[in-house]
Amino acid sequence: QVQLVESGGGLVQPGGSLRLSCAASGSIFSIYPMTWYRQAPGKQRELVATITSSGNTNYADSVKGRFTISRDNAKNTVYLQMSSLKPDDTAVYYCFIAVYWGQGTQVTVSS
Repeated sequence: QVQLVESGGGLVQPGGSLRLSCAASGSIFSIYPMTWYRQAPGKQRELVATITSSGNTNYADSVKGRFTISRDNAKNTVYLQMSSLKPDDTAVYYCFIAVYWGQGTQVTVSS
């Protein structure tokens, strides 16, 4: 069984920054890709960024150049550094590994 616990969400003004963290329990962390998804009210869940076990990354076009995904395998933790935030980034952000989802953390971008 794997548990994922996200943290770091909150309210931020447009143009601001936040860093999300997702800490994983269990032994599978270092061998699987980690992915951040988000779901805005009334919209489908969408992929934000993925990082493989070797550190290769992929981003949604909407966040390229603004978000950075990284991982620390020693800490079983994946991060999402978000900069130049826009109101459209408002959503619940979830981390995902293998078949497991975190509980989500709310990010609200508003003045």
